[in-house]
Amino acid sequence: MVTFVLMNSVLRYFLIVLGLVVLGFLLWYFSAIVTYILIAAVLSLIFRPLVVQLGRIKIGKWKIPNGINAVMVLLLIWLLFFGFFRVFVPLIASEANELSQIDSDMLVQKFEKPIDKVEKLYYDYNAGKENIPSIEDFISGKIKNILNLEVISNVFGSVVGLMGNLLIAVFSISFITFFLLKEKSVITDFIVLMVHEKHEEAIRNAMDSVRYLLMRYFVGLLSQASGIIILTTAGMSIAGIDFSLALVIGLIVGLINVIPYLGPYLGGSIGILLGVANNLHMDFSAELLPMVLSMLTVIICVQLTDNFLFQPLIFSKSVKAHPLEIFLVILIAGTLAGIPGMILGIPMYTVVRVFAKEFLSQVRVVKKLTRNI
Repeated sequence: MVTFVLMNSVLRYFLIVLGLVVLGFLLWYFSAIVTYILIAAVLSLIFRPLVVQLGRIKIGKWKIPNGINAVMVLLLIWLLFFGFFRVFVPLIASEANELSQIDSDMLVQKFEKPIDKVEKLYYDYNAGKENIPSIEDFISGKIKNILNLEVISNVFGSVVGLMGNLLIAVFSISFITFFLLKEKSVITDFIVLMVHEKHEEAIRNAMDSVRYLLMRYFVGLLSQASGIIILTTAGMSIAGIDFSLALVIGLIVGLINVIPYLGPYLGGSIGILLGVANNLHMDFSAELLPMVLSMLTVIICVQLTDNFLFQPLIFSKSVKAHPLEIFLVILIAGTLAGIPGMILGIPMYTVVRVFAKEFLSQVRVVKKLTRNI
């Protein structure tokens, strides 16, 4: 009898592991479809409150059907995306074209005197060593790589190559988003079909919590990116950057800032390089250096605003987790999956926390980590 129970237990765990392996394979094999579903889910989380508000509108005793509300919100989503690309794509293409025509040697020459001073200290420190590379040659090579026309052309070529798949993606995401907006429990109903009836209530409670927390998180993330774009654009304009370039820099800084911790430094560096590369005609000491310092001041002020205002509200309060907890999650996710892991780490951790609270609430560690949910 004991042997039979043991074999039955081993078989059950084996089937669970096998099921997880098969699920992982299916997710990998149908990764494009999974991506469409994830994008649609994020869009539905962000814009679902608008559907709810439209559903409260009454004309006499008549209420607008939920399907019509979903269609109107879906049209608004694509109108916003079309307007966004209509404004920013020509600006980015123009800046990319100008960057490809910049002489990297001229860019390095603008910083020749500071580089010479640093290089003198560098050689003095490395006295007696042979084959020490020139700092000027090193910087020049890096700038040439960044401003490489072939690289830029390849990027745009890849985008054009994706246009065929883009139509399929747009249709698929729109179709899925419509039903997620129209029926908020459609994913929950699908998950419930795959579990035992005794777990149905727990699954529905967990999915309601996940939906609420992730909605707060993604709305906050969108607000954060918008705020950084506005602040950076305004600051760069005040620093003397042309408005169209300031808008591109603001967009780059705002979007790259989505990458936790690493994004602000990367976005700020690219923004300053763009500002310098587009103003090489300026005198270095009298105009260019003060402009660079002003841009650096803007980046620092925006990041301080983000660190002390935006991030605490989004990363901690929206998902109801301790800042140190969030930092460790992002660090682990980044180690395991790089930048995509850093971006997706918090939403995935939120899902794990909610389900752990629902099914493992008796475990002390789980109780401690989920006490605020």
